[in-house]
Formats: sequence, structure tokens, C-alpha cells
Amino acid sequence: MSSTLPHDHGNLKEIEVIQKQIDYIENFQIVADIFRQIGDATRIRIFWLLCHCEECVINISAMLNMSSPAVSHHLRPLKNSGLIVCRRVGKEVYYRCANTEQGRLLHQMIEQIMEIACPEQSETKIHDVGHMISHESEQVEIIHQVHDYLMENISQHITIDELARKFLINPTTLKTLFKSVYGNSLASHIKEHRMESAARFLTETDMSISEISKNVGYESQSKFTAAFKSYYNILPKDYRKK
Repeated sequence: MSSTLPHDHGNLKEIEVIQKQIDYIENFQIVADIFRQIGDATRIRIFWLLCHCEECVINISAMLNMSSPAVSHHLRPLKNSGLIVCRRVGKEVYYRCANTEQGRLLHQMIEQIMEIACPEQSETKIHDVGHMISHESEQVEIIHQVHDYLMENISQHITIDELARKFLINPTTLKTLFKSVYGNSLASHIKEHRMESAARFLTETDMSISEISKNVGYESQSKFTAAFKSYYNILPKDYRKK
């Protein structure tokens, strides 16, 4: 179509390249859908908040001085668009920004626009949220990689030192950053996932308790039983019966 444009301004090659891209309407529709999902100041505030910490609906409501149903109304489209993800711990659901290139770029764009539009805040930097998360994005990315690695190898006993060597990060920094990103210590976070996995195995499979204990990273059935009872306040065999 570019060769038949009404006016020739001497930029035919550039126009041909642009024309090829602009004909991919689906790509622009994806972008339009994303911007439509965040086309609300409150929704952007929630997304920005979840880029810096993982939180439950109750805490988000308190921070934004909103009702829980109102917050849930904004969380739903953000989750459907893939911009945020959630995890369940018991009856509580925790939300955070999705660890995707799309989410990171949107986060950066929001902060850069705010800094340009609100220069009086440049000294404090909008993205410096007190003492919460002022870490470099590369370090946060490492923490997400550590988390994914642990989830993929939940049946294995992996120490902090082993993780530090594998991901080339100081052990103390690893523990501090992990707690900042995921809201609790690395050990507590892994225990939660192990207990949730164990509960699913108990209710959805016929695996023995000994097999389940090994599948969720416990060297002995007795240690697993003690940990499970401490977490759910019930023995694994009784949990399965119920």
C-alpha cells in the first residue's frame, strides 16, 4: 500500500517497514487491551503497589482506604490481563506483580511518567518506598529465579548457602531480599508450599504418608508428620480422613 500513497515524500523505504508493522492489527489490539485494563487511576495505584510488595486484599484496602469489594473489583481485570498473579495460603490470597517483561516495562513506564509529571518529587524518587524495596531490578529478578527454582525442586532439601552459590548472591542479601519480595522468610515460604502440596497429595492421591513426606522434601515421615500437625493442627492421616 505504501507505493500507492497519494503523496511521495521521499521516504518510501521507511514507509514500507512501518506499513508491515501497522498491518498487524492484533498486536495493537493486545496493547490496547492492556491499557484498557489499567485505564483507571486506582487500578494503576494497586498495580504499582503490587510491583513493590506482595499483599492480601485486606491490607491493600487499608493502604488505599477502600473497601475490600472495591479492591477486588480492580484486582480481577489486572489478574485476567496477566499483569498480576496470586497465591493462596489457607483462606488468604496474596497478590503481586507478575514476573514478566510486560509487567516490568509497565512498572517502569508508570514511574518514569510520574517523575516527569511530578518533578517536585524527584529528590525522594517515587519508586523509593521507605525501606520496603529499593533494590536493583536485577537482584529482584534473581529472587524470582530462586523462588521458581525452589518450587521446581520442592522435594529436595536445598540450603541457603547452596542457593547463594548457584545464583551468585550473598546469603544474607538473599534472605533479606526474599523476605522483602515475598513477605515472609525463605524457610517459612517454602514450608507453606510444602504443606499445601502435602495437603493436595493427601486428598487427591492414594500415596502413602511416607511417599508424600519424600515428595515434599522431608527426609523422614516423623519430621513431616510433626511439621504438618504444627501447620494444620491435625495429623496427616486424620486430615486425609476428613
